Amino acid sequence: MSSLRPALLLLALPLLAACNEARGPQAAVPAPQPGAYAATDFPVVVLPKGDGCAAVIGRYDAVLKADWESGNVAERVYNQIQKELEPVRAACNAGRDGEARGMVAANKSRHGYPTNN
Repeated sequence: MSSLRPALLLLALPLLAACNEARGPQAAVPAPQPGAYAATDFPVVVLPKGDGCAAVIGRYDAVLKADWESGNVAERVYNQIQKELEPVRAACNAGRDGEARGMVAANKSRHGYPTNN
């Protein structure tokens, strides 16, 4: 029996060595999620220049459109915000710059957009 143990050990060594086979680190690649997009898929955003209410509304509108196109904002929410911006545009077109800017800031705040720009 004592001579059988070393023979079994010798037979088991190749099997045990296979368990310790050196492999390089393997990164886990996450499966793409439905609706996922790469950073290169973001739409190009052209922000209007200027500091009048029309430019302020235009910049906000451009960001909203980019968020909607990239899937960060649902179409229902995008359409709701666009409807809320109708009186803002009317105030701006009527020359009530300060009022329109305040309305844009309130809308941004209500929907979680930064108001400092």
